[in-house]
Amino acid sequence: MLLCFSAVQAAGGLIDVFGGFQVAQMFDPQAQVNGAQFARLFQMTALVLLFTSGGYQLIIAGLTRSFTAVPVDGPFAVAASARLLVDGLSQMLLAAIQIAGPLILVLFLADVALGLVTRGAPALNAFALGMPVKVLLTLVLAGAVYLALPHIVESLGSDALRMMRGAGR
Repeated sequence: MLLCFSAVQAAGGLIDVFGGFQVAQMFDPQAQVNGAQFARLFQMTALVLLFTSGGYQLIIAGLTRSFTAVPVDGPFAVAASARLLVDGLSQMLLAAIQIAGPLILVLFLADVALGLVTRGAPALNAFALGMPVKVLLTLVLAGAVYLALPHIVESLGSDALRMMRGAGR
């Protein structure tokens, strides 16, 4: 489940970096999150969605299944756990890019458009307007991503359950 939260938080971090919000980064000691506004907002929303959807039961079930995955009295299979860890990390990075990817593309295209405007009309300082335009685009499009976040967390939670079931094998 930590990978699920990390994917949502990493997507918020990507939105912060490309939207220009990374400058206002701070540490939240209660949630142990170091990030800017969207990273913290997405992490808090994922936590709320975890408790409202009953996902906390996955954490409790994972704790009980940890004794079968890592036996106390027998040898520990490192190869299976390493494969599961690599699969989980790759899925986390892929999910973060899939969540924030469309917004990153739009912000990149906005930078290209501002560059073309500056190239076409050098007297018009388009990059002075660049930051407010990027902030506006980020707020509007991050709102769309935020509306899709419950479905995303549900999908990531089902993937986490599937991976957890395969951890004891």
